[in-house]
Amino acid sequence: MDPGGNADQFLVEQIRKGKEHAWRQLIDRYTGRLLAFARARTASLSDAEDLVQETFVGFLQSRTHYDPSRSLETYLFTILRYKLYDLLRQRKATVLAEPADAEGWWEQIVPGSTETPSGIAVTAEAQRQQEQLLSEMLIQLIHELRDRDAFGDLQVIELTFFAGKRNLEIADLLDIDQKAVAGIKFRAIQKLQKYLGQRDPASLACLDEANADVTVARVWREQRLTCLKRSTLGSYLLGVLDEPWHSYTQFHLDVVGCPMCLANLADLEAEEDDRTPADTERMFASSVGFLKEG
Repeated sequence: MDPGGNADQFLVEQIRKGKEHAWRQLIDRYTGRLLAFARARTASLSDAEDLVQETFVGFLQSRTHYDPSRSLETYLFTILRYKLYDLLRQRKATVLAEPADAEGWWEQIVPGSTETPSGIAVTAEAQRQQEQLLSEMLIQLIHELRDRDAFGDLQVIELTFFAGKRNLEIADLLDIDQKAVAGIKFRAIQKLQKYLGQRDPASLACLDEANADVTVARVWREQRLTCLKRSTLGSYLLGVLDEPWHSYTQFHLDVVGCPMCLANLADLEAEEDDRTPADTERMFASSVGFLKEG
């Protein structure tokens, strides 16, 4: 979960009151990682900067619909993805410009044609409660695996649900037997069914055989349940992250290829190199007018 959630929530509350200083802080907080994400997928720096600017404007235009119980970072990245797809449609492109080592699994998850950024957080209350419960159960499962150092099992279910890999692909990536992969996945679903059954038997329908993969994958990605804290990424960059966290961080970045964590890593690497106050000021100046319109 987002470790900066409380700070984000405070900023959003201030922004909804029209506070310019809060808007400037939010831009300063997120410009780097959004720009790193966009630069890896566009042909030019100017395109990337325009997309990030449009992302901030898109947030202001949809801020009344933003659900503060969800990750602000994920919400901003999702808006940015919509802006990327808009750019592709305008230029009649069929694929995003991908980093050389990326497999493109994130970009293959195309938003529905009837969705809009403001609709990201607008869901039926029953569905929201069901997804929140499933998120809590997944967190319980993830923490249980971490507590007993079962990182191998965690890698299997993360590749299954977060990265959308098939059993054979996972077996090849982790160099284990395909039957072992199927067994780990089966036991994970059984545990989730048990947890849900204890809390809310009616929610078990979302984990039937036909819907389990899709439902768990959506919640896992939206909630970013195994994404890394920036402090963890910082320790990884400094080479002071102890095992097994060092190996798991490397797995999450290099094998899963989490695009948002890679963007955060690139942002941290660039912080002392090319970040200037002008970056924040330009984004602020081009979007603050939309704050006053709210």
